[in-house]
Amino acid sequence: MYSLEPTPLEVSKALAERHRTLRKQLKMSQEEMAERSGVSMGTLKRFENTGKISLDSLLKLLHLLGRLNEFDKLLLPKENLEEVKKLFTE
Repeated sequence: MYSLEPTPLEVSKALAERHRTLRKQLKMSQEEMAERSGVSMGTLKRFENTGKISLDSLLKLLHLLGRLNEFDKLLLPKENLEEVKKLFTE
């Protein structure tokens, strides 16, 4: 099937790359981030390398980065659909 929309794998890899970039901008090692967030080192490494992570672990990492509020706009009722779409096209 052909689609102009990104696949779940593409989105997860892009999120992982953005996360890695933010972590490095904060000059935080993987070890420090794992310890401070409560996410295991193996989970953090797997996420940054493959994009695979549980929702719970992702939320913990985003909380540590001060970015958890970005989830407030996800899965809103249909009347806010255009606003939600903007999140994925920026």
